[in-house]
Amino acid sequence: MKKIQMVDLISQYQKIKPEINSAITSILESAQFINGPEVKGFQTDLETYLGAKHVIPCANGTDALQVALMGLGLKPGDEVITPSFTYIATTEVIALLGLKPVFVDVDRDTFCVDAEAIKKAITPKTKAIVPVHLYGQAANMEEIMKIANAHNLAVIEDNAQAIGSDYHFLDGTNSKTGTLGHVGCTSFFPSKNLGCYGDGGAIFTNDDELAAQIRMIVNHGQSKRYYHDVVGVNSRLDSIQAAVLRIKLRKLDDYIAARRKVADHYDAFFKKFPGVKTPVRSNESKHVFHQYTLTLEGVDRNELNAFLAERDIPSMIYYPVPAHRQKMFSSFGSEQTDLPVTDWLTERVISLPVHTEMEQEQLDYICGAIEEFLTVNA
Repeated sequence: MKKIQMVDLISQYQKIKPEINSAITSILESAQFINGPEVKGFQTDLETYLGAKHVIPCANGTDALQVALMGLGLKPGDEVITPSFTYIATTEVIALLGLKPVFVDVDRDTFCVDAEAIKKAITPKTKAIVPVHLYGQAANMEEIMKIANAHNLAVIEDNAQAIGSDYHFLDGTNSKTGTLGHVGCTSFFPSKNLGCYGDGGAIFTNDDELAAQIRMIVNHGQSKRYYHDVVGVNSRLDSIQAAVLRIKLRKLDDYIAARRKVADHYDAFFKKFPGVKTPVRSNESKHVFHQYTLTLEGVDRNELNAFLAERDIPSMIYYPVPAHRQKMFSSFGSEQTDLPVTDWLTERVISLPVHTEMEQEQLDYICGAIEEFLTVNA
């Protein structure tokens, strides 16, 4: 049996090696490393896939979030509502820009921001909401957009873990996550469902004016070379990463299907264990399973994590310390924020391996080990 990985990028690469190597060699021979044809081509391909009017590639997902906030023209002291139960990048860029992160609780079933909690957190200083489509599950965007429109708030989707997910509106229409708010952001970190072989990110919007502003910001604030209209940054997706992403984008739906197949296997296996809650698949969206995350009740999460490690089975805890309890936000007094669901989840969640190259033998071994642990510790 092959060594089990949380994400098996080596096996994935082997399947697309001829395409990848050819594309990279072509760039090396052309020496068009920055803003070359592959970047433009990937931008167009991703616009088509998402149904987005504008895609602006950038250097990484954290930059994408920061630039999106900069493009909206928010001012120091403005409040931005965000879940605390997320990767730190979502929240750190808020503080970095002198904005105030306002942490709210998440839904216990979907792990995504609670729309009712957003309503309660709105003040006259609130200017934006950053919902996170966590683990591959979409937040309740229909309700979030209603709240945002009623209060004239901008919505920045953190779509780093859910690219490719379809969102289903009550009227029967569908759209890709990342295109539902005023601006969407993603990361192409290698382990993502659509990942490159380095760092990369992108920003999406259907707003022409906002797109023009964001394009200036990622390029030193210039729309014309050496003429700088706004304070910007240097955040570019390089041609080699774009070439890798163009190839993998064509396979993204197949990758998602493979992840969902792994999730189906886990779902069926865990039905016999009442203390193990499997990921909820919301009717509102298509779960793309960036992570397969269990919620444990009456089961010692840390002991299971250690037990699996002893059997060479990786598992991860995303995230053991929520943002509102991180030292970096102590100046906001965030540790006093009451987020009972978030605190409850951080003590109980554990993520199992899920990726495009998983084999049945590996799944059987993982499930057998977990069954052994749960039986002994019943």
